[in-house]
Amino acid sequence: MANAGNRPLEGRHILLGITGSIAAYKSAALCRLLKREGAEVQVVMTALAKQFITPLTMATLSRRPILVEFFDPENGQWNSHVSLGEWADLTLIAPATANTLAKMTSGVADNLLLTTYLSARCPVMVAPAMDLDMYAHYTTQRNLNELREHGVSIVEPGSGELASGLEGKGRMAEPEEIVEAIKAHFTEKKKSLSGKHFVVTAGATIEPIDPVRFLSNHSSGKMGYAIAEELASRGARVTLVSGRTALSIPAGVERVDVLSAEEMFQATTRAFAEADGAIMAAAVADYTPVSVADHKLKKSDNDLSIALKRTKDIAATLGQEKGGRLLIGFAMETNDEEAHASEKLTKKNFDFIVLNSLRDKGAGFRGDTNKVTLIDHTGKESLPLMTKREVAARIADKIETLL
Repeated sequence: MANAGNRPLEGRHILLGITGSIAAYKSAALCRLLKREGAEVQVVMTALAKQFITPLTMATLSRRPILVEFFDPENGQWNSHVSLGEWADLTLIAPATANTLAKMTSGVADNLLLTTYLSARCPVMVAPAMDLDMYAHYTTQRNLNELREHGVSIVEPGSGELASGLEGKGRMAEPEEIVEAIKAHFTEKKKSLSGKHFVVTAGATIEPIDPVRFLSNHSSGKMGYAIAEELASRGARVTLVSGRTALSIPAGVERVDVLSAEEMFQATTRAFAEADGAIMAAAVADYTPVSVADHKLKKSDNDLSIALKRTKDIAATLGQEKGGRLLIGFAMETNDEEAHASEKLTKKNFDFIVLNSLRDKGAGFRGDTNKVTLIDHTGKESLPLMTKREVAARIADKIETLL
């Protein structure tokens, strides 16, 4: 559908799915905002959703009949999920309960909304809403990650007081936030980094001790992968040099898999030779065993000492060779954070460094959020707690200003 000027939702067909959550009351305001932006909204409700908000309310706001069942029992008129999937420019499920998210990942199609989801040819977006323990449960997080991997956009829930009376993450995002996410989806991103080639390192390296044991760290690779994805979305060619991780390859990114610090050194320096810059987000081992046993070291009653030697400093090597190219580093610190990061900025010849502290709640390894400070030779910019993708966007913004 065509859109006009600064109204990216003008004429867009939004299929709004509402499931059985107390947050369904927000769907009324969401529908009103979408209509105000010029979108056409077709609401599909689950049977349980009617217990939280009436079809009459949503029909009045959307100016369309509300669809709940596969057919109208009064006249037998068929509500075709295939036609709905073809009509929509975007399928938005808000609120999306833990139950619905689980059914989406497993292909269960026991109501009109789920059959429409399975038939949709358009992008899909969900706004989860549930109690904090349900949201944090490993099955819910697994389902969300699986949906992400298959291209479903997640509008992250907020934190605050929940219907249970508890405080925590699980509140459906506010209607204004969801509308902004939809507008961003339909607004074609300027390919501001087209023609540029960046190397991004991510994840942890593994230094073998014997065929069974190794030295490593807690890095999940999420921050580096988010940066690679953000740069690629802006049109850059991205070579992602990755240690071991469970993450999927971001769209449009070339991944080079490595294990040890030496392998990461070789792959990174090779890729940097033809790149415009590098972002060093990997957690690379500083030391590696002097020798690797060819058999499993057996436990004994005595203590065991392992001799270690320094690994090659990848960032310092690139800093010496970078010339006019960009080089961005990371510093994970636990004390005297800014002093150590500033020293590293100069020593490694970085253009700027991204500092995070393990003392900051929500920052560090494995999580989906981070709290960082961007430090360059002119000053610093402290960012609030953000998702790692949001942090990646701020890093990409700074890279653009330097270019």
